[in-house]
Amino acid sequence: MRLAFSTLGVPAMPLPEVLSLAAESGFHGVELRAHPEEPVHPELDGPGRARVVRQFHDAGLDVLAVAGYPKVAAPGDDEPVLTALRDLVHLAHDLRAPYVRVFPGGPEDTADAGQATRAESDATAVRRLSEVAPLAADSGVRILLETHDSHRTGAAVARILREVGHPACGALWDVLHTWRGGEQPEETHRQLAPHLGYVQVKDVASREDLTPLPPGAGVLPLAEVVELLTRAEDAPPEQSDPPGPVPGEAPVGDRVPDWLCWEYEKRWYPDIPELPTLLPRVSHHLLDLLSRSA
Repeated sequence: MRLAFSTLGVPAMPLPEVLSLAAESGFHGVELRAHPEEPVHPELDGPGRARVVRQFHDAGLDVLAVAGYPKVAAPGDDEPVLTALRDLVHLAHDLRAPYVRVFPGGPEDTADAGQATRAESDATAVRRLSEVAPLAADSGVRILLETHDSHRTGAAVARILREVGHPACGALWDVLHTWRGGEQPEETHRQLAPHLGYVQVKDVASREDLTPLPPGAGVLPLAEVVELLTRAEDAPPEQSDPPGPVPGEAPVGDRVPDWLCWEYEKRWYPDIPELPTLLPRVSHHLLDLLSRSA
């Protein structure tokens, strides 16, 4: 598995500095926070996009994903959400990024609501993702729904993706949120394995204190997650796995993702230590977990 980190940890840092940090710290790619505060976002023009591609190529690094903010399960009109999704797909295509990250963003109480509320929120997400999936497939991009907010467990995200039923739509496993949702890592992996794009890891002190910590300093079950992923890599395919890709469509998710991505929420916690000082420790810790699970 290859390692990446999110630019959420280095807010507004110029891209050449981000790439130098990644290369010097042993990372293979970068998840780009696609927001107007950042150097790379959907309003970036053609020459700017071409420059980003050259910079990554020259650094020997990959764009893992463009991490956008459309909320596919949110109530309201579809068109603003669909427009944002299309813009992100075009950006990912131009940057040669395989993935676009999106949020569920359903009503705050969806995760604990009754069946009718969940069904309505799910249907909204299914409708929007299904609408944009053909464009994503034609662009060679997968839209990944993150385990987050209203759909924080693997079971909740898989419920949507099974209804969408398109290989251009998959899952991003954010370990923090499935853990906060009370879902065991083995169950999360079982739910998401047919859909999984990549895994986002971090560490915190407790369910109540979400202040970002260096890897291994908190309580998240990172070793267990890496062990599950490694075990799945060695397992033979199951007969129930989804069929392989068909011509003209994006590839279906692998049983094991190629990437672990470290997310350090410096943008939301400005007083925590700077990420550049921690990155060598992050890469060492993640590589150690991978080595011990091999």
